[in-house]
Amino acid sequence: MAHIHNAILRGYNSIYLQAPLISHEDKNDFIGYCTAWFKFVKSHHDDEEAELFPKIEEVMGRNDLFAETHKEHESFLAGLARFNEYLTTLGEPYDFDGKELLKIMDSFQGPFNHHFHHEIETIASFSFLPEAKKAEEAAAIFKAWGKKTVTKAGTTDVVPFFLLNLDVTYEEGMWTSWPPMPVPIRWGLVNIAGAYHWAWWKFASCDASGKPRELWALAQPQRPENGATS
Repeated sequence: MAHIHNAILRGYNSIYLQAPLISHEDKNDFIGYCTAWFKFVKSHHDDEEAELFPKIEEVMGRNDLFAETHKEHESFLAGLARFNEYLTTLGEPYDFDGKELLKIMDSFQGPFNHHFHHEIETIASFSFLPEAKKAEEAAAIFKAWGKKTVTKAGTTDVVPFFLLNLDVTYEEGMWTSWPPMPVPIRWGLVNIAGAYHWAWWKFASCDASGKPRELWALAQPQRPENGATS
């Protein structure tokens, strides 16, 4: 779960840092990149609420384990919806305004950031509950859910977004082989499935091998159309 959240947060940061600097010719691709992030987050949330949380509570024999998490979800969903609405109701890509997108992101940044860190603490705290003897079965559910939740969200958009914002150098590279899959499969998900929206991924925070790289918009020469001086 922490790895999925890290990819989501890296995706958020990559959007936030680049949005004010996107050139006119890159706006359409950047909008696509942003909508892939939204789809990732929304699918992650919906899958937790509909499948993961009920299963964990059933196994643990309690129905209050995620009470606080439900409230945290509600705290940023309206802002997340405005994020998507803005991107999907533009008259044309050239109407995109990075500063306007930042205003929307700022409106839910606090609760969003809190939730994506605090949920990990919530899950870790289960090991201290009286029902902790059931934690092994719950852990198996988390593991199975984690393997499929990203894939079923979208093979040509969410999966490449996830893998291209998943830092393999994190914690001195101890998670380089996560998620567990044959190297050719991982390569195919990035380079073949990802080819469908190939122009979106230049904005990702990592390269095809999962190593952090300089963000695209920050590396481009600043032009007046970007709101910068020449």
